[in-house]
Parts: sequence; structure tokens; C-alpha cells
Amino acid sequence: MELNQRVIVVTGGNAGIGAGIVRACARQGARIVIGDNLLDDTTEGLLAEVDELGGEAVAVRCDVSRRDDQENLLATAIETWHRLDGWVSNAGIAGPGTLLEMTDDDLDRVLAVNLRGPVIGAQLAARRFIEQGGGGVIITTSSVHEDWPMPDNTPYCIAKGGVRMLTRNAALELGPHGIRMINVAPGAIRTRLNEPWLADPGNVERANATIPLGRVGEPDEIGELVAFLLSDRASYLTATTVTADAGLSQYNHEA
Repeated sequence: MELNQRVIVVTGGNAGIGAGIVRACARQGARIVIGDNLLDDTTEGLLAEVDELGGEAVAVRCDVSRRDDQENLLATAIETWHRLDGWVSNAGIAGPGTLLEMTDDDLDRVLAVNLRGPVIGAQLAARRFIEQGGGGVIITTSSVHEDWPMPDNTPYCIAKGGVRMLTRNAALELGPHGIRMINVAPGAIRTRLNEPWLADPGNVERANATIPLGRVGEPDEIGELVAFLLSDRASYLTATTVTADAGLSQYNHEA
């Protein structure tokens, strides 16, 4: 129970990797504010699962591109449990589009959620941590595409590259306050976002052939990594990206 009674905010926490993070933190006894713009019929089931796993959770509708929505997540944590110990900026959206074909709306929508959202979350969390006397952990979720180009997905790759630099730069500013900031870059994970693509057996077969471990990852595998990074066992990690892709990006770079 390494996160016992620690208060963690998880954006995009209702499904996919976010739900995996919520479950992993619940196994460690955390108190979790689930922020998601897509709360639905599955939310009550996730809240019940958290309770069964030994954690506590509340769910709040949140569009991370809106500062007031993220401020509400923080206020919920403080009003419910009187402190904040960790903030996970996980919410993200897909953003296909080439440089030549993308519209301003395409670019603005993806950057607002995938980059502006984590910047706002990091700022709010860091200010609260300092008010509490320092310490605390901020986790961002990017992608292997923070570094590995993906043609036809230019807005998405731009945003994820920005998240990588946000983590590195902000961690240097926040280190003197005892605040750790770490980025997680998942590879091919079985999420709702990837369901249409994974529904094609041919896609899965091709993906598995280029992943050294030979399989697509599961959300809970990323969740367990994030729970570890939030814990004191990762006390000497900050200003870095932890890539969790079963070797996918290395394989393709060498190919």
C-alpha cells in the first residue's frame, strides 16, 4: 500500500490507460480524483472497482483544455481529502492530419488537449505542492511519437514532443521544491482509442511482428508503471521520460 491515502488526480481516467492508472493506484490504497470529459455508463463500474481494490475515488467531468475545469479537479481533491500528493496528466485525443492538409481547427484542438492540458495541470499541481511545503509528483503521458515521427499525424506528434520538453524543463524549475516530474511514453496499447485499428487482425499481426516482445500492451501495465513512479520507490527519478513500448521504437529505428 505504497500510495496509502495519498491523493492523486488522474485526467482521462475513465478508460484506457487512464483507467489502468486508476486501478493501479487503487491497489496501493490511493484516494483518486478521476477527471474525464467522457464520463459514461462505465464510470460507476470503475468507481466500484476502485473501492473493491482498496482505494477511494470520485469522478468529475473535465475538459483539460479549460483551466477552470482543471481548477475544479484540484478543488475537489482539496475539499474531499484536504491535500494533493500526485497529479497525472493523462487525457489525450487522436489528431490525424498532415502538415499540408491540417486545418487550424485540427491543430488547435489537438494542442489544446494534448499539450495545453498538461501545462495547465502541471502549473496547478506545482503551485499546490509548494503551498503545502514542497514535495509531490507530476506525471505526464506522452507517446513514443514524442520522438518517433508518424506521418499523417503531425498535430499529435507536435503535441507529444511538447509534453516531453514540458516535463524536462519544468522538472528543473520544480526540483528545488522537492517536486518530481516524470513523463511516460507508451507504445502500442490496447485502449478504446485504438479499438478500431486493433479490430483488424492484420493490423495486430503486423504490430506484433515489429514489437520485440511480440504483443500489444495492456492499460494496466502502464498503470502499474505510473503507480511506481508516484511512489517513494522512484524518489530519485525526475526530468526524464520512461518509455514503455516493449522495444517498439528501438526496433523501428534500427529497421
